[in-house]
Amino acid sequence: MKGGTILKLNHISKLYPGVTALDDLNIEFREGEIHAMVGENGAGKSTMIKTISGAIQPTKGSIEINGKTYDQMTPALSRENGIAVIYQEFTLIPVLSAAENIFLGEYPMKGMVLDRKTMYSRSKELFHRLGVEIDPDAKVADLTTGYQQIVEIAKAVSKDARILIMDEPSAPLTTSEVEAMFKIVDTLKSQGVTIIYISHRMEEIFRLSDRVSVLRDGKYITTVNTADTDKAELIRLMVGRELTETYPERKTEATETILSIKNVSGNGVKNISFDVKKGEILGMAGLIGAGRTELAQLLFGYEQITEGEVILKGQSLKPRNCIDSIKAGIALVPEDRKRQGLVLDMTIKENTTMPGLKDWSKRGVINSKLEMEITDQYIASLRTKTPSRDQKAKNLSGGNQQKVVLAKWLAMNPDILIFDEPTRGIDVGAKQEIYQIMNDLAAGGKAIIMISSDMEELIGMSDRIVILCKGRMAGIMNKEEISQEAILAKSAGGGANE
Repeated sequence: MKGGTILKLNHISKLYPGVTALDDLNIEFREGEIHAMVGENGAGKSTMIKTISGAIQPTKGSIEINGKTYDQMTPALSRENGIAVIYQEFTLIPVLSAAENIFLGEYPMKGMVLDRKTMYSRSKELFHRLGVEIDPDAKVADLTTGYQQIVEIAKAVSKDARILIMDEPSAPLTTSEVEAMFKIVDTLKSQGVTIIYISHRMEEIFRLSDRVSVLRDGKYITTVNTADTDKAELIRLMVGRELTETYPERKTEATETILSIKNVSGNGVKNISFDVKKGEILGMAGLIGAGRTELAQLLFGYEQITEGEVILKGQSLKPRNCIDSIKAGIALVPEDRKRQGLVLDMTIKENTTMPGLKDWSKRGVINSKLEMEITDQYIASLRTKTPSRDQKAKNLSGGNQQKVVLAKWLAMNPDILIFDEPTRGIDVGAKQEIYQIMNDLAAGGKAIIMISSDMEELIGMSDRIVILCKGRMAGIMNKEEISQEAILAKSAGGGANE
């Protein structure tokens, strides 16, 4: 019966050495509902997904699907029961077409030959069901991120998924792509598909979901009707305390210029000029493709400056590579911490001390004692949650991974830290910690450049904001001039230099 329980977790626990990832979880999901899951990083959401999909086996407990109870779930059994997962990292093969990706491993055949006509028509039908127009023959590598995600959804729907788990689905998408994804989610709900929607973005929770379940420290806290709650209550349930001030108070009065960027061009940006002051947080705003990350890559030496000049502490700087920038005192906390900020299979200690190994070695021998002392210092000062310094980075939550990226640069004592989307994919509690760390660094005299697509974050944290549009300067605002309307107007082209 539509609206009845379709999936139930009964007393699910998952124990790892030194860590209880899930602790006696009891949750039920109804047919045809959008059921949001919220919780801080490390609350157990990812472990829950993997348990439902059969990727990992629970230490105890059972899973009930359509009235049948299973003590253990396997990936094959999960698929047979109509469960599909769309992870943050897509599982598509870029060189194959959309249709080939949808039916990968289950191609329609005519005897021994691939039936491309059937594959094409069935793909067309799937896209039509989702309300989108995508050429099934289009190579996935040539599709936008939004369309790639739709191919992932079509792939799940093609397997008659009745329960679709979406893990941070909007994280890589533009605003318009997010709206398109919302429509597809609504369409699937109307067709009776149960959607388990994991997101840190509160506006999405309230836009889409019928009910919300809260996890904290691996435990089930409660389930509420979305219409009967609000953001403040959900945050309190997630973190177990009141979060009264999202952004720390900024008291610094930065006056001393530490970095001057003069008519800089290269890597898709042109004629960029602004100063950065010691002890300030300089926000950087702009739409997708505005050139914010591209400019950060120039300053960090990842790409070459073709024109203009960078002056750091009175000295001209034209980095040939990242090493030059690091030596000069510039650090970059990248947008993609998993691929660009960390070596996931290495430990916290190895990641933290990697940039400075040469400084902490003598005649090619690493000073292991110093390595441990440095790592422990930053685990303590950044309040990184981990069983030990030898925990692998891949086993940490997003917020704690971000702290390890930050630790490795702080150990190098830089003068300027560039944060590119510092809180993307991080829960509200961890966000506050990152904000406080940034505030403390600025108060200690560090200069911070913060690139962010989160308008509230930009306004709440920045002393000034530089706005880029299509690779050019569109303006710079002091604290008293900053407003969401003014930033959006300039980001969209109101004032960009031609």
